[in-house]
Amino acid sequence: MKLEAFAWTDLGPVRENNEDSFFVEEDGGLFVVADGMGGHAAGEIASKIAVDTVKELLQGSLDPEETRLDRDVQDPADVLRERLRYAMNQASARIRREAQAHPAYSGMGTTLCVLLVEADAAHIAHVGDSRIYLVRDGVIQRLTRDHTVVQQEIDAGRLTPEMARQVPHRNYLTQSVGYHGPVEPDTATRPILPGDLFVLCSDGLTDPLDDPEIARICASAHPNDLAESLVNAALRGGGEDNITVITVRVLED
Repeated sequence: MKLEAFAWTDLGPVRENNEDSFFVEEDGGLFVVADGMGGHAAGEIASKIAVDTVKELLQGSLDPEETRLDRDVQDPADVLRERLRYAMNQASARIRREAQAHPAYSGMGTTLCVLLVEADAAHIAHVGDSRIYLVRDGVIQRLTRDHTVVQQEIDAGRLTPEMARQVPHRNYLTQSVGYHGPVEPDTATRPILPGDLFVLCSDGLTDPLDDPEIARICASAHPNDLAESLVNAALRGGGEDNITVITVRVLED
């Protein structure tokens, strides 16, 4: 199947630096969004290291057998998910080494979400609260679960999703790449169909916009302008953070 992707990022009205990084490679089927954190511009350094590491390990010249954590798995989908886990943990280690070498970067880290499409399957992995959505036949489905304290409260039944949107500091992470050391990303593989639309985004989009609003924009905006339309809607909705969106549409060959 053929992929058509567009990306858009915006500094937002408050921040001095854009600490989001992203990567789009239609031919290779690789799409990445990272949302960095840390003072002294360290967030943008962490997110760039994460994106560059994933790109290098999944598309570089290294032997694929050397780029997975568990070498005993044989199923091709399992192998790809192990490679995603390996890449994310390598990114975490590189960020920590950079922080140790430069004390001003101490405490830096990043979220990281990755979509890798091969043949008729999509492989996803994520750490943190950047998200991946699938819109199929007009119905939106969130494919990732935020690694946040608030999400833990939702899972425990102490908060509803509606209440969680009003909680201060709702973006406190329970996992991040770099800052939290070794990570255990959530991974999944699912079949794809022509017409599927994937949306990867930083929390600058999902803080001001809920899932139904994202679905509405996906249904109404022109595919070529969708990433930009989502970012602009988040800005109109009061978004203050950096905002990054990648849209990936699955087309017939």
